[in-house]
Amino acid sequence: MSDKPRPFPWAEAMAIGLGVLRLSPGEFWSMTPIELARAISGLTGGAPTTPMSRDSLAALMARFPDRGSDD
Repeated sequence: MSDKPRPFPWAEAMAIGLGVLRLSPGEFWSMTPIELARAISGLTGGAPTTPMSRDSLAALMARFPDRGSDD
């Protein structure tokens, strides 16, 4: 499994943002990728991205460990 991130899917994002959501170019380009993802999620009723891998989750948990109840 490669840890190299996939490039952002600009063609798909533009097709959905400009074509399906009918955002103006100015509206589309002023959105963050997270805002666009949430708009797509609202449209489709599902998550627009793939689930986090087990390795990515382990790395995230190592970087930001849960604190105990006394912390």
